[in-house]
Amino acid sequence: MTSAASVRLDAEALRALAQLEATGLSRSEAIRRAILDSAARLQRRAGLAAEVAALEADEEDRREMLEVAAVMEIMRAAG
Repeated sequence: MTSAASVRLDAEALRALAQLEATGLSRSEAIRRAILDSAARLQRRAGLAAEVAALEADEEDRREMLEVAAVMEIMRAAG
């Protein structure tokens, strides 16, 4: 099922749309792809944020990171 949408584009958005259309995409396809790409980026960011939160909550991992950092600091000081 498809649905029509109406948007108002400012000059910057019109230039960007023209760039997409210059690749051979129709106006509708360019807009669809832009929306889908934007949603995918948001989803990836949310996934990365969840992964970071899980790592930060992992006390064993945090302890290991501190140990590695301490060893690296000793090596740097000795070098």
